[in-house]
Amino acid sequence: MIAPPPVTPPTPPGNNLPAFACKDATGGSAGGVGVTAVRVGEQPGFDRFVLQFDSNVPQYSVKRQAKPVFTQGGSGQTITLSGTYGVLIVLHSTSESATYSGPSDFPHSDFVVLKEARLIQDFEGSVSWGLGLGSAACMRVFSLTDPARLVIDFQTPTS
Repeated sequence: MIAPPPVTPPTPPGNNLPAFACKDATGGSAGGVGVTAVRVGEQPGFDRFVLQFDSNVPQYSVKRQAKPVFTQGGSGQTITLSGTYGVLIVLHSTSESATYSGPSDFPHSDFVVLKEARLIQDFEGSVSWGLGLGSAACMRVFSLTDPARLVIDFQTPTS
């Protein structure tokens, strides 16, 4: 009898995290990739939003907004998320054949900063997520491998 291959858990980020910054961010690499999972979490000192991909982290931009108001791609409708500030995440070069099929709205009124995350657009190789924040917050944006993930942390006030 052949033993099944060992299961390898995702590699944690460790303690070598970038500093929080109060500015927009860009990065990633070209290539058609698909979003395979979306997660939100609350940790001491920050709220976290994570996008996981099937191969590499695609080209992305993370832009802060004065309000949590977003325009949906095809319809042009505006939607307002929970909170008073917003962040728009745009992924470029995503694979049209690997469309994300999980939850598209993550309301979290109990989180300190991140109040809601919602899929705004998934059309022709471009995916956008809107984040509603309860207050203006500095963020750290970084990518991880094994599996490929884009991580956005929002700094929470310390007591």
